[in-house]
Amino acid sequence: MLVLHPHPDFGGDRFNPVVDAIFRAAVAAGWAAIRFDFSTSDAPLAVAEAEDALGRLPGAIPLAVAGYSFGGSIATQVLDPRIVQWVLVAPPLTLLPLSTDAIAADPRPKLVLSPTEDQYCPPASAAEATAGWTATSLEPVEGADHFLAGAARGVADRTTQTIQSTLDRSQR
Repeated sequence: MLVLHPHPDFGGDRFNPVVDAIFRAAVAAGWAAIRFDFSTSDAPLAVAEAEDALGRLPGAIPLAVAGYSFGGSIATQVLDPRIVQWVLVAPPLTLLPLSTDAIAADPRPKLVLSPTEDQYCPPASAAEATAGWTATSLEPVEGADHFLAGAARGVADRTTQTIQSTLDRSQR
């Protein structure tokens, strides 16, 4: 699993509490996982760094990408054929000038976890931004704002449950 962090210009790094919870949950599930610090806030360069990191994971295994906030937006650009699932946590889909046409049309499953009190992309905005996406589920994170204080563990558990379910279905 590749886990991507929030915007580096606003303090986001690989040790963000939400990223850390997802990373630890992936490792506890027995998965190979990688997280790193973006060296830039330039979206195209951040995408290249994410793709490079993904390339460091073993090639013959199914992969998942989970991204929180800025990392969720960057995850929409990472379309490696080994990916079996994306989980986008509080992605600011309406703020970054990134085309989501490719991931929107991709038939592989996507889960968007949208905090009900998100200041940047509340569930209604997330629903509008993903309305035409195939194989996409949108779930609210009740009572949480964009920073997910107190909700990181639940988000991490939902992330690993979703990915495991996708893996189980693909192995049948």
